[in-house]
Amino acid sequence: MTDKHLSSQFDNELAQLSSNLLAMGGLVEAQLRQALAALTNHSDEFAEAVLAGELRVNAMEVAIDDALTRIIARRQPAAVDLRLLLSIARVTGNLERAGDEAAKIARMVRAIVNSGMPTLPLSDLQLACDLAARLIAQALDAFARLDTIAAFATLKEDAAVDREFDGFVRKLITYMMEDPRAITPSLDLLFIAKAIERIGDHAKNIAECVIYVVKGADVRHRSLAETEAAISAAPEAGMGRP
Repeated sequence: MTDKHLSSQFDNELAQLSSNLLAMGGLVEAQLRQALAALTNHSDEFAEAVLAGELRVNAMEVAIDDALTRIIARRQPAAVDLRLLLSIARVTGNLERAGDEAAKIARMVRAIVNSGMPTLPLSDLQLACDLAARLIAQALDAFARLDTIAAFATLKEDAAVDREFDGFVRKLITYMMEDPRAITPSLDLLFIAKAIERIGDHAKNIAECVIYVVKGADVRHRSLAETEAAISAAPEAGMGRP
């Protein structure tokens, strides 16, 4: 009965930790949407909203890390429980860095607004930013449900963000070659594009954590084909405790 009671307490602690993680993820998603709105509307107001959320995201990261430390010290988890806790730590870090990238976008948009509207088209950037925000949401949903199929879909879609980035960079180079006056606004937009590309990378990292928890396979730095094979080959890791 004592073991069952302790197991129930541990389950409650994990549930609370997961709830806090998803709340942090929701805040980061909101930052990304606000960054997209700032970019689309050339809005200093939306940019300020992104920056205001940065302190809250940082505080949530510290609180989750503190809770993780206490749980690991007290429970000394093993097997899938340990993988889950380690993955929560990774996801938290990636969410915080995605929030940082949203803040970078907001700062660049604010600088652009204050210096005058750029003459370069932003439709490609808006598309890429929307895709990156959706990838973060999709990766978090996969983590909440420990869904390896959805996680793998996120990994595949990250390649689309990379393609948008590469295509946009080529356009910017063309603009700068044709008109030297476009160099300064092009560089501003390049920094925004790179921040968006990195947000996609963080979504990819979160998706890889899902596969690590469920399958026990570390698929970081593997190709899509290798990752798909690892998902198929690795046995499902039971969520019960040893």
